Amino acid sequence: MAKKITIVGLGAGDLQQLPFGVYQLITKSVHLFLRTKEHPIIVELNNEIRYEAFDSIYEENDDFDEVYRKIVETLLEKAADQDIVYAVPGHPLVAEKTVQLLLNNGREKGYTIVVQGGQSFIDSTFQALEIDPIEGFQLVDALTLKSEQLQLNGHVLITQVYDQMVASDVKLTLMEQLPDDYRVTIVTAAGSSQQHIKEVPLYELDRETSVNNLTSVYVPPVKNNELLYHQFTSFRQIVAELRGPDGCPWDKEQTHHSLKRYLIEECYELLEAIEEEDIDHMIEELGDVLLQVVLHAQIGEDDGMFSIDDVIRAVAEKMVRRHPHVFGETVVQDTNEVLANWEEIKQKEKELPIRISILDSVSSALPALSKAFHLQKKAAKVGFDWPTVDETWEKVKEEITEFEDELKLNTNDHYIMKEFGDVLFALVNVGRHYHIEPEEALASTNKKFYDRFRYIEKKAEEHNLKLQDMSLEEMDQLWNEAKKIDKEG
Repeated sequence: MAKKITIVGLGAGDLQQLPFGVYQLITKSVHLFLRTKEHPIIVELNNEIRYEAFDSIYEENDDFDEVYRKIVETLLEKAADQDIVYAVPGHPLVAEKTVQLLLNNGREKGYTIVVQGGQSFIDSTFQALEIDPIEGFQLVDALTLKSEQLQLNGHVLITQVYDQMVASDVKLTLMEQLPDDYRVTIVTAAGSSQQHIKEVPLYELDRETSVNNLTSVYVPPVKNNELLYHQFTSFRQIVAELRGPDGCPWDKEQTHHSLKRYLIEECYELLEAIEEEDIDHMIEELGDVLLQVVLHAQIGEDDGMFSIDDVIRAVAEKMVRRHPHVFGETVVQDTNEVLANWEEIKQKEKELPIRISILDSVSSALPALSKAFHLQKKAAKVGFDWPTVDETWEKVKEEITEFEDELKLNTNDHYIMKEFGDVLFALVNVGRHYHIEPEEALASTNKKFYDRFRYIEKKAEEHNLKLQDMSLEEMDQLWNEAKKIDKEG
């Protein structure tokens, strides 16, 4: 018959802070188990109590989940034929993984689990630091700390900073969000006679030799908003303020339609930065594209239609839904299978609106070259495509001949323009067979033309010449020089 496990907390300090009921329980218990004997109270009561501590399990295992599992397994085994008392630092229900495992696993197996008191280290820490958690407070575990979970506009207390290696990990995580010299406070044995509080710049956090199993790190609220400009919530607030009652007149006047041209411009500027492989320029232009997205979302929120949360939720759900090989149990062999699954899932999603043609899914807002590419791609998926690239080349030659014939006939400009369009369309089809996106290809050539023509201009300036006074042969010679430099580079 399963027995009873009574869980008590040893508090955060020394013996004078221990509740009398807990004192009686641990001193009279004949089957007392400690998560760790490294606690001020155990040192003081060492001659008055008999116990078994689990410190050796920590020494034998690097993985804390394994440590906690073994402790719980041992406790359940010991309690199978006798009542036991399990004592943990602080309060049993604050930052105690083994207690949570006992509550879940023990009760599932029919054990009686009773949780009794104990003073949490949080109360003593609040008192030691003289802070009020009503201003906003976050308690996080140093062993599972993630940069993105930190709420730095409130009080942050990081517990279980028990050695310098953990302190180093905490330091590096905090440095992802805060300046290296941001002031943090190391709090050890809060509320006890050994209480030690020391404020240090963040970069010195792991240099403090007094760090031990009773150490926590306190990060005070960030008061300088500029330090949080890298966080999405801060950016969202900035955009909301721009469109707020006391915001910018231009931003407040914008609509989804008025911003369309800016979104297109920013996307092309980003493409230019990518083409130039200019990282700083990419950062700037990605920011400008993000601004457009957040502005549209803020307009939606101001109109009561949708918010950025709806936008993010929709795309997150779509990414999970369309990647069952990552977030589900679907198995894929290669990229082709990924794309096939994507299209199949996409078709199931797109029941509304009803489209007359499969080509209707190609956006009408795309630039003409890119739209031609995607129209051809859609048609090819149902078999409307030249079987070989050689046949696409023959189509290009045919269209060039028809264009030349139209020029010879000297008919109206409308027909000439249509034939020229057919040539471009056929060339896009050739590029598609070689996996070349026409907009990207033409953008690359535009840049190449600009750079080479700029070389001609610079050389003309060096020789005090005007371009209009130079012969075509002279300019062509400089063009070839620029071309040679390109190839050598």
